Amino acid sequence: MNHVQKAFIFFGLLLLTFCTSAQTHRFENEIQAFETQDKQSPPPVQPILFVGSSSIRLWPDLQQYFPDKVVLNRGFGGSELSDVRYFADRAIVPYKPKQIVLYAGENDIASSKLTAQQTYDKFVDLFQYIRQKLPGVPFVYIAIKHSPSRRQFWPVVNETNQRISQYLAKQTDAKFVDIRPSMLGPNNQPLGTLFKSDSLHMTDAGYQRWAPVLKPYLK
Repeated sequence: MNHVQKAFIFFGLLLLTFCTSAQTHRFENEIQAFETQDKQSPPPVQPILFVGSSSIRLWPDLQQYFPDKVVLNRGFGGSELSDVRYFADRAIVPYKPKQIVLYAGENDIASSKLTAQQTYDKFVDLFQYIRQKLPGVPFVYIAIKHSPSRRQFWPVVNETNQRISQYLAKQTDAKFVDIRPSMLGPNNQPLGTLFKSDSLHMTDAGYQRWAPVLKPYLK
């Protein structure tokens, strides 16, 4: 084997390694962590499955908020609707949930700069896939909140929420839960005390506002 052939093989292997690495999804490690956790401690049977971005992932002691329900948190931080769709067969379907509660879409708008229509389209794609895989499972969508640090995106957030709300109103066993009013202060603006210092992620006080609004919709 001459030097040219060796160099060709070397660069071929290098390219293969790069392509394999590039195909690894950015949340693969988090999903693998869930799978490892499930092997070590089997998840509850037919839970109410909470899934989505960091507003779900960072919900402290979810069970404490809904003590009379069997709940499971499978949120993974920073995720967008397309990420939840990508991992649906591993992060949603295997749990055979009694009900699905989703919070996602905020990062689509703020991080990926998607329009309301684009975010809505990704939601519909995810919803239809879930309905295909888990027909008849009740579905709850938590409205995209008004994060103070993302104020410039509020018009898109409002339009996206409206589109998703109108869509779900036409679906069976599907609810749109608007938590935004519960987060407002006397000046009709989101209360700063409900958010951490980044004005994005919520404090425990924020979840205390969410829980009573959400509870009537849980099966």
